[in-house]
Amino acid sequence: MICDQSVKNRIKRAQGQMQGVLKMMDSDLSCEDIINQLKAIRSSVDKAIGVLTTDNLIQALRDDDVIDDYALNEALKLMMKAR
Repeated sequence: MICDQSVKNRIKRAQGQMQGVLKMMDSDLSCEDIINQLKAIRSSVDKAIGVLTTDNLIQALRDDDVIDDYALNEALKLMMKAR
């Protein structure tokens, strides 16, 4: 699968947010602030999963003029697993 740069950017952003959470913990910030940041990270990762699985499905459909039933089924299974 060819990953779009926007998905990579989302993952890099989430990685940076995780490093920020570690710094927050080292700075003894409130639990509520840390949880809010972790929820934002979770949302960001969920969106990246959605974009990735959607791109995978689109690529499975575009590979040929003929729809490959196996590739389509595998892409759909991946989307269901990601939920």
